[in-house]
Amino acid sequence: MDWEETFTSWAKPPSESEAERCANAEKVICDALNNDEVLAKLDILVFTQGSYKNNTYIKLDSDVDICIMLRDTFYTDYPEGHTDETYGNSSSDFTYKQFKNLVGTALVNHFGADEVERGNKAFDIHANSYRVDADVVPVFEHRRYTGQKDSTGNYIYHSGIEFRPDNGGRIINWPDQTYKNGVDKNSESGRRYKAIVRILKQLRGKMDEEGFKEAKGIESFLIASLAWNVPNQFFGHEKYYADIRDVLAYLFDNTLKFEDCKEWGEVNELKYLFRDNVQPWTLAETHAFISAAWDYIGLK
Repeated sequence: MDWEETFTSWAKPPSESEAERCANAEKVICDALNNDEVLAKLDILVFTQGSYKNNTYIKLDSDVDICIMLRDTFYTDYPEGHTDETYGNSSSDFTYKQFKNLVGTALVNHFGADEVERGNKAFDIHANSYRVDADVVPVFEHRRYTGQKDSTGNYIYHSGIEFRPDNGGRIINWPDQTYKNGVDKNSESGRRYKAIVRILKQLRGKMDEEGFKEAKGIESFLIASLAWNVPNQFFGHEKYYADIRDVLAYLFDNTLKFEDCKEWGEVNELKYLFRDNVQPWTLAETHAFISAAWDYIGLK
């Protein structure tokens, strides 16, 4: 295989037609909500997140992640010793489960029961020739308060999203911070960061198709966060092959021991990548994939 030719092809963003199908998916979701009498009265923001939003989308991703965020109600995370009263917030009787049920009803009414599948975390809206497959996630805003105030006296908080899977637990993500930091990294790396993420995701997909167990279950967001932690001087060679070699070499060397990557964070810089035992990946699995990818390409 001519790896440089392959990497050059893999580095490209989706075609205009594929991007248009992603945009169409977002539009029809908005239509479904606007046509629902209950949801149309609520303060709701619809936006994309994940690889499509961050311009690291590849065809193998197959779907676009769309958030439906209710802004009338939010979850909070306070510094120790602080309460709702500290910040002037009050409890709400409206639950996340109620909101998810309302969204589900609106989607079924708009698309039909055969086109909507309720999952543990999201609703799957099936693809057609007009739009891609969409994962629709109802969310509340999540506010992580810092305990500090700005110059006008308002309390400062990081704004993210939170949702509660049907089988329990809570998931907190930071799409705005992820988007901004990804844009900054792409600029600082000579516009190579996002191209390298696409290449690594394509490589993961090809290895998975060929039965490499090390590629199974390696999430796209993990790949984006790994590349984000690579210093900028490892990007920007004349050839993609050289970038991939240096990026994988850095990742291999620094995932051998937890001590070498314990400070690594997700792209959003608000969650650690390998701490707290809350991530769906482990350091050992991550290192095994990087090692297998190095060997698969035949790097020396």
